[in-house]
Order: sequence, then structure tokens, then C-alpha cells
Amino acid sequence: MRAYERLINYARVSTASIDEVDTAPSSERQFDLARLLCAELRELGVADAQVSDTCYVYGHLPATPGHEDAPCLGFIAHMDTSPDFSGENVSPRLIPNYDGGDVDLGHGRKLEVRTFPHLPSLAGRTLIVAGGDTLLGADDKAGIAEIMTLLAELISSGEPHGRIAVCFTPDEEVGRGTEHFDIPLFGADFAYTVDGGPEGEIVYENFNACSAYIAFRGFNVHPGTAKDTMVNAALLAVEYNSLLPAMETPRHTTGYEGFYHLTGLAGACEWAESRYIIRDHDAAKFEMRKETMLHAARCLNEKYGEGTVTVTLREQYRNMVEKIKPQHYHLVENAVKAIRAAGVEPVIEPIRGGTDGALLSWRGLPCPNLGTGGYAFHGPYEHITVEGMDKCVDIMLNLARLYADGIPQ
Repeated sequence: MRAYERLINYARVSTASIDEVDTAPSSERQFDLARLLCAELRELGVADAQVSDTCYVYGHLPATPGHEDAPCLGFIAHMDTSPDFSGENVSPRLIPNYDGGDVDLGHGRKLEVRTFPHLPSLAGRTLIVAGGDTLLGADDKAGIAEIMTLLAELISSGEPHGRIAVCFTPDEEVGRGTEHFDIPLFGADFAYTVDGGPEGEIVYENFNACSAYIAFRGFNVHPGTAKDTMVNAALLAVEYNSLLPAMETPRHTTGYEGFYHLTGLAGACEWAESRYIIRDHDAAKFEMRKETMLHAARCLNEKYGEGTVTVTLREQYRNMVEKIKPQHYHLVENAVKAIRAAGVEPVIEPIRGGTDGALLSWRGLPCPNLGTGGYAFHGPYEHITVEGMDKCVDIMLNLARLYADGIPQ
């Protein structure tokens, strides 16, 4: 079975996670896919496959004889789909020999070259899309399908390899994909998340990230007698935002440039709140951004009275480059070799976001991210190609070969 066939099977299982839910996993339906995958692993011959009570699927392929001393190489992908768009009743559609032009998805939506200028480069391939009213779920069921196909090919071919660890995780899309990840049970020396974009992509740099919750306490009196007395909390929230650098927002930044992003604003005269995310690749600049948020609050408290504005910062993830480049850069170098051996040119660029691999890297499991061959995730325009998925399997096979006898130099 090829990777795309597995993707089609998995895409039909609804697994959207739910934001702001405290349960683990956030949605019980993720267990539906977890149990299916565990059974499939066992059918392949992964005897120790298991599903944890928090919906993590673990399994290990033993090293072939003579390669027991090779490092244990891990591959990770997530089962949940984004709650940003419907993942119910997904109906994947194959378009053989795609012409590289616009595609009518259905339900009034079109996949258009003017919006997605890479589409002509996919001409001649078999394109996979959904029906216009759902996402496809290639993020990250394509990664799961590719890892499953890797295991099947290693088992059927008998090709030499070290121990291979796999894990399929829940709740990545709501930022909790590693909360209950059992690194000792996983048992890998290092790993790759398979959760990126086009085939050949390697990500080992990501944002440093935190969220900020700002509370504004107003003082409400009758507006007719409010002179020098009223403090309008909603206006305070607007004033607070005006103290942040106006051109350092997502709309105005790219590459390694960080930003402040206002994600929510609510309130009235008596009370208001705003929510931000703060991002920067550079650790020192990231700390300066957090200090800017705190300084803006101090300025308003000096103006309106102590306790008028309170800021709560919550760390989210850190840039994995600080863990990968000093000691484990072989993961990037060998990914480049594996990609080129598959006939693809590597694409290495910083991600303007985060990955589960970043969180795992900071917990002691070095973990860059590889592409899955997909595009336009989290919405109805999501698409991938059969051939791109095949290349991603080839890349992982090449990595297994490279690490079969130790860490290649």
C-alpha cells in the first residue's frame, strides 16, 4: 500500500482537536484513529505497538541483525486536525495528471494559481484535494501515512536498519502535542517530526514564543460628571496597543523578523482584556519584546494608578536551533543527504511558527522537522500529491540507511 492510500483512509476519520479544553486528549474522537493505527502497526509486525491513556501511539521496529548498536532513530507525526475548519466527512479526491491550473473544489471554492503560484510546478502529478467544504487532513495524516509506509517497506525489504521508534501524537494543533509525550518510552536517541510542507523541506529553526494576557481595570462613573475621574478600560486597551511598535506585526514582518500579534480584544468602560502572542527567532530580541510589553503596562500604571494594567506572560516554546546546531547538526546534514539521494533539492528555512519538535528538543530529544509534501494546511484549499508523498517516504528510507551503522559523518 502506498502512502497516499493510507492518507485517504486516515482522512476519513474525524480527529479535530478542541482548543481551550483541559482533557487529554482534547477530543475523544482522536482515539478512533489511534486505535486504528495501533492495530495497523501490529498487523505490520510492530509487536509492542500501544495506545496510552492520553492517546499517544507508540511502537518500535527492532534493529536488523548486526545493527543493534546503531542509534535509535525516531519519527513522529500528529493525529489531530486543526479546529479552524471542518474535518467531518472528509472525501478526498484524486486528480490524475493534474494540468497545473485552477481546480474547482466544490461548494463555491476554487484552488487558484493566482493565490497558490506553486501549483504549475505540480503539473503532471496526481493531486489530492478535499471537497471544498472540509480540510483534507494531510496536516498531519500525510506524515502518519508516510511513516507507516516507511515501516512497511523496511519490514518487507529486510533492508538493514537500526532500531526505529514511532509515535503518533494528539492535540498538536492546539499546542499540547507533547504534554504527555513519554520520551523514555519512545526511546529514540534523536528523531524527526514529519509535519512540514513540500517534500525536501527541513526545519531546525523556529520562533521563541510566548502569549500575553493583559487585563485593564477601569473606573466607571456617569459620563456627565466624568471629568478627571473616569478611566475607560476599553480605551486603555487601545492606548496600550499604541505603545507597541506599529510596524512589528505579522502583516509587516517576514523571515527572521519577530512581531507582536494582537489576537483578541474585549471589554467595556469598567473592564477590558487583550491577548497577544509574541514571537522572535533571536533569544535576546525575544526577551526585549517581553520587556516592552511589561514597560507599556508600567507607563500606564504610572499615568492612571498602580494596578490599572496587569500583564501575564506565558512561555510557549523556544527556538530549537539552540539545541540542534551545537551538538546535533548531523540531523540536518544527513537530512540534506537523504533528500538529495531521493532526487529532491533541500529547502532549509526558518519556520515562522513552532513545532512539537522544538518542544521535544528542549526536553532532551533533538528533533528537526521534515516536509510531508503538502500545501495550504488548515483550510479547504489543502492539497498534496501522490508523488510528493512517495518522495517523503524515500527520504525517510534514506535516513534509516544513513543511520544503520551509527551517526554518519
